[in-house]
Amino acid sequence: MDVFTAAGPGPGSGADRGPTDPWAPGAGGTPPDLTALTSLQVLRRLDSGPRGLTDAQAEERLLRYGENAVPEWRTASWPRRFVRSVRDPFTAVLLCLGVVSATVSAWGTALVILSLVVVSCLLRSSGEHRADRSMAALRELVATTATVLRRGGDGREGGDGRDGGGARDGGGSRPREIPVDQLVPGDVIRLGPGDLVPADVLLLRASGLTVHQAALTGESAPVAKYAVDTPGLPGLPGAGGDDPAAQDGAGDGGARTPAAGEAFAGVFAQPRLCFQGSSVASGSGTAVVVATGTRTRFGAARSRPGRRTASAFDRQVNGISWVLIRFMLLTPPLVLMANAALRGRGLETLPFAVAVAVGLTPEMLPVIVTTALARGASRLARHHAVIVKRLPALHDLGAVDVLFLDKTGTLTQDRPVVGGAMDAYGDPDPEVLRWAAVNAWWTLQLADLPAPDALDEAILDAADEEDPARYEGVAALPFDPVRRLSTAVVRRPGRLGAHTLVVKGAVEAVLQRCALDDEERNRLSALAAREADRGLRLLAVATAERPARHRDYTPADERGLDFLGFVALHDALAPTAAEALKVLAARGVSVKILTGDHPGTAARACLDLGLDTAAGDLAPGGDDLPSAGEVITAERLDALTDAELAEVARRTTVFARCTPEHKARIVAAVRADGHTTGFLGDGVNDLPALYAADVGICPRDAVDVVRESTDVVLARKDLTAIEHAIGAGRHSSGNIATYLRITLSSNLGNVIAMLVAGLLLPFLPMLPAQVLVQNLCFDAAQLAFAYDRPRPEALRRPTELRSRAFFRFITGFGLINALADLATFVVLASALHTAVDVGSQAEFHSGWFTENLLTQALVMLLLRTSARPASGRRAPSPVRWAAAGLAVTGLLLPLSPLGPILGMPALPGLYYVLLGAVLGLYAAGLVFARGRIGGAQL
Repeated sequence: MDVFTAAGPGPGSGADRGPTDPWAPGAGGTPPDLTALTSLQVLRRLDSGPRGLTDAQAEERLLRYGENAVPEWRTASWPRRFVRSVRDPFTAVLLCLGVVSATVSAWGTALVILSLVVVSCLLRSSGEHRADRSMAALRELVATTATVLRRGGDGREGGDGRDGGGARDGGGSRPREIPVDQLVPGDVIRLGPGDLVPADVLLLRASGLTVHQAALTGESAPVAKYAVDTPGLPGLPGAGGDDPAAQDGAGDGGARTPAAGEAFAGVFAQPRLCFQGSSVASGSGTAVVVATGTRTRFGAARSRPGRRTASAFDRQVNGISWVLIRFMLLTPPLVLMANAALRGRGLETLPFAVAVAVGLTPEMLPVIVTTALARGASRLARHHAVIVKRLPALHDLGAVDVLFLDKTGTLTQDRPVVGGAMDAYGDPDPEVLRWAAVNAWWTLQLADLPAPDALDEAILDAADEEDPARYEGVAALPFDPVRRLSTAVVRRPGRLGAHTLVVKGAVEAVLQRCALDDEERNRLSALAAREADRGLRLLAVATAERPARHRDYTPADERGLDFLGFVALHDALAPTAAEALKVLAARGVSVKILTGDHPGTAARACLDLGLDTAAGDLAPGGDDLPSAGEVITAERLDALTDAELAEVARRTTVFARCTPEHKARIVAAVRADGHTTGFLGDGVNDLPALYAADVGICPRDAVDVVRESTDVVLARKDLTAIEHAIGAGRHSSGNIATYLRITLSSNLGNVIAMLVAGLLLPFLPMLPAQVLVQNLCFDAAQLAFAYDRPRPEALRRPTELRSRAFFRFITGFGLINALADLATFVVLASALHTAVDVGSQAEFHSGWFTENLLTQALVMLLLRTSARPASGRRAPSPVRWAAAGLAVTGLLLPLSPLGPILGMPALPGLYYVLLGAVLGLYAAGLVFARGRIGGAQL
């Protein structure tokens, strides 16, 4: 990581000497681990010291490195969004057809097409602009000031470190509050409870310091930080391993102590480093700034936003669009050549050819898509406080069939609960919980802690409130990350000459301090390991009797303890998670967990929620691949190829110990396997996976760089909100799919009939003005699809526009429509009692116009996805009203004063009788074909 560029010729004294980059590449071009350097060495590299910088040094470095500020996100302006909307393939083709129409003086067609394009672009750009304004209201305030040590003189301290890396401030150095953007590398700052870490820093001193790193890592529990002036991590007893107590914060204090083997946590697990974007949960510390601005981890992630590849919406709609576009571009020359070859007509048929191409075009598609998605996004924002920033992302949500998420905050709450207490043999023992509560209560009271940590709070909630009050508190030794335990000294009622030490903490740390032989200690460790594999986090509890004394108690007194038992804790389940998982499963969404937690902890949460860790209908694994239902850890993924990973992902629900790179790789593998993926994340570590998914989702309290990078922002990290968003996406996508199927099948039938009629008839089957009016009527009716209500069955599966099935549908129904149109020729000939020749072309135009609008009204009614509600009463539907209006227009327009203007006279009554028979046969054909062709697609 390039924190900042080295300046100056190197170490030495003098005012022109600059700090050396502590992250400068070493052997192999990789930056050295700062934990391999002592505080003295880091201070020397930064040309600083424990008393901080002088004002002159700070000013010079501010000019050199710039302000400590991350780049601001610039949202696209409204005009730019409008221009970007024109890039839609269908919108571009409509513009081309409009230009062609204007070229051949078909001004009415050109004006209508231009109006449709403008309306679509206005709706889309306005909707996304509103989402940007909503996001601006969610941007959280960041730290504005920091407490820094500065010296007023111009002398150079040179970082000699004689104060032992920060033993005293001394020598004229005094704390002051300065704006955060004025911090520079080498500044020494102080941190206290509630402070936001203003830059990337290395600790010089720390006292009970824990920080929240959720903004960076997604971890809900505070992480213990401490200053250790020896290379590498300290030799903590029992560090590493697979004990969830060590990994997930069960080592008392609720803070997670990084262990030597935690490669999955990366640089954020380093105990001496704190990062911009984190906040102090408890304790205090003094640290030296090592990186500012865009050179911080947080700033680097914000300044390099990723680019997501084409989404499911883009792939599906564009694939269909370009096939239709090719056909539309071929239609005019084919019509011209056919009429020239068979009828000897020239360029006078060009307006008709353009009208036929426009008739095939689903010109309302941009308007329908934008309106349907905008309405869905508006409903989500209004009723569920879900912000859809990119309108096509709502379609992607409707198509999602695999949803990735972390368990913390989604399946579980950000707090533990007590699952029980057991003695040394695994049998339930309430006495163990009572003594654990005594420890938690008196540690809180006597150690002057600001608030109980999450684990102590869970213990106090589970225990009898009166138990701790029966004892008199004497002293307390609070939790620290090196000992990994806490001790409360109490006096029992009636025992004035004795004190009782109550010790609670990480299993291995407590067992090492108990009077046990090796065999018993190994047996208890094995018992704890078995419970850990079941997903429980254990705290060990022990006591010791000591003679009463006035001297202070120290960690040296924590020995020769009598082991009592274990307190078992697990994550509190989110109250809505179980029901939301059932709904998602019923809607065909497979949920997969990507977490940095212990495998047992993740598996237990899934088990408690009824989430099966096996993919029931998938084939079992091969000899070299994991079996179904197995929890896969990140280390095993490293040995798999992308193809093998995709196969493993099909049968695996839980992936544990995942790094950001592992999460992104898993999401990309599943997406490449043909699935539409969604990812819910809230930390900077989730950015790679958010970009790899079709749709990125985050809660509103996510770090701002994540909020700016995702497509959907939830009011809270809750599966119920996602379920509502997926439902809204399927609602909108279902309406879009219905519009495309109905419109294209109807248009294709009309175009086929027009082409055949144009070759068989001695005159044009319809005048260009009549084609335009017909298209306008149908377009106006089609707008109702954006407001339709699909039947519940349509929301139970992901909405996809599969090209092969889609074209099979429109071809089948288009041919039926064409047959009905051609049958109208016979009806017209019978009704008019004459041959179809030039003298009867006005009646022919009128009859075919009426038949076209009536058949399109039938298609809208019979092929839509909505249906009667469960109660059996027909709910009012905008599509029904639109179809009725379309039918009335087709019947009355030739009889109205506009009929003669458009060249459409009134027809004899016999025509309507025969037309009714044709429409009846057409409706029967639609119903039959719907069962055979479209039943699985509607």
